[in-house]
Amino acid sequence: MSFALDLDHSTAVRPTAPGRPSLIGLSKLQLAAALAGVGIAEKESRMRASQLWNWLYVNGVTDFDRMSNIAKPVRQLLANQFILDRPEIVSEQISSDGTRKWLFRFRDPANPRLPPVEVETVYIPEADRGTLCVSSQVGCTLTCTFCHTGTQKLVRNLSAGEILGQILMARERLGDFPGGSRPADGGLVPGGDSRAITNAVMMGMGEPLYNYENVKQALLIASAGDGMSLSKRRITLSTSGVVPLIEPTGREIDVMLAISLHAVNDDLRDVLVPINKKYPLAELLEACRNYPGLSNARRITFEYVMLDGINDSDADARELVRLLAGIPAKINLIPFNPWPGTNYGCSPSSRIERFADIVNKAGYASPVRTPRGRDIFAACGQLKSESERLSKKDRDALVG
Repeated sequence: MSFALDLDHSTAVRPTAPGRPSLIGLSKLQLAAALAGVGIAEKESRMRASQLWNWLYVNGVTDFDRMSNIAKPVRQLLANQFILDRPEIVSEQISSDGTRKWLFRFRDPANPRLPPVEVETVYIPEADRGTLCVSSQVGCTLTCTFCHTGTQKLVRNLSAGEILGQILMARERLGDFPGGSRPADGGLVPGGDSRAITNAVMMGMGEPLYNYENVKQALLIASAGDGMSLSKRRITLSTSGVVPLIEPTGREIDVMLAISLHAVNDDLRDVLVPINKKYPLAELLEACRNYPGLSNARRITFEYVMLDGINDSDADARELVRLLAGIPAKINLIPFNPWPGTNYGCSPSSRIERFADIVNKAGYASPVRTPRGRDIFAACGQLKSESERLSKKDRDALVG
């Protein structure tokens, strides 16, 4: 049985103030520059930037007044000049299996007249980890035919601060900051000193590599050891195959890579994942072979959605093994998650097991992903917000 929580909007909603920029999403150097820009001396600004960094990302503070090691006059100056915004929670749903889905609303503090936008973010609790599925764009341009998000027009990219805002807000709701309170329902998070969010996957709405600079900045901040401290080995970026940016992802961000593959020949992948027309399988797999740091300890995950009668034959399984020869890889088999209006069906469990058996016997780990959050449309390929309802004029203003 799934349910939606009644939210205390006095704390969940933090409307932004017009004209004051947010400090969330700035690097330490950018924080120091922002402080220097409002009159704080250069040497002091570097010290204050480190203090702010700790308050924002270690302690999850959203009020300058709580920053006790910063002098009161400086706190007042910061409050007058900046905001520490988090997204508004429009809705929070909890699945019968414990999966949580939030619909987050973002407003642009620099342009308050622009309409707000919304994205969905999902938390998946498991016995040994808690994974947060994070969105990188409002909508998507890729139109993958099996994906619900692909039916929503791209509205705009998310900023680094908005990407981090999803993690920060999820940690707040899960009581995952030092001294943080648990949600009203008690929460489904580890107790004691355990962290609720141990893993992050860029597998929500959007194509992360089409928002590369903002995703890069957000993930470098999220993985900083003196801040949010998510291990880079526990951060996975999933791409449908933006080939030119795969090598920079490994070299500059240094996170785990997942490829949304789903087909073993160009003709079918052109239909399922249309970006294949620009970057066909041979180019994509060559980029994977050259991914920086690739090894048996740092395997690439290939995601393969199981579509009944489309891509699930024994021949498909054998061709998948042939294509990936020489690439340290894990193959995630994903039972198709239906959504309203789709023309696809999920492969029968017996067919998925047979497919997995062929791949396993070839030496590849091929776990079948257990569908999570289907009853609240939080499963893989089901995320979609309502921001596409914006008028064309509003969308042009957001991306202009």
